[in-house]
Amino acid sequence: MKKILFILAGMFTLMGFVAPVSGVSEIISALKKGDATEVSKHFDSFIDIKLPNKEEVKNVSKNQATLTLKDFYSERNISGFEVISQREMGGTGYLAGKLKSDSHEYNITLMLKTKNNDTSIVSVRIN
Repeated sequence: MKKILFILAGMFTLMGFVAPVSGVSEIISALKKGDATEVSKHFDSFIDIKLPNKEEVKNVSKNQATLTLKDFYSERNISGFEVISQREMGGTGYLAGKLKSDSHEYNITLMLKTKNNDTSIVSVRIN
């Protein structure tokens, strides 16, 4: 009986470390496609956004953030994404990876918020 309880406790502990933020798979899929429009569908109403060689802008509307990300993707010819790290703490998740273009890779970190089984992007940092 102790053995079964020990195994169950271990499984639940491990699940806490590897359980992804719900809905994050759609965000990862959009990033891998290199589709800024698809990524922006997951933006919260207002987000913080930081792009290379630019100041961070806070509380940008979803529409303005979408245009900003589309411009960045088209100027840099972003074509893919590789996940580096993914974790969740409470209702907040973090997704880090590399955006890929023809000649360069950019580090990207997304802060995600899950509310009512809906995951949205609240912060985008690219450098």
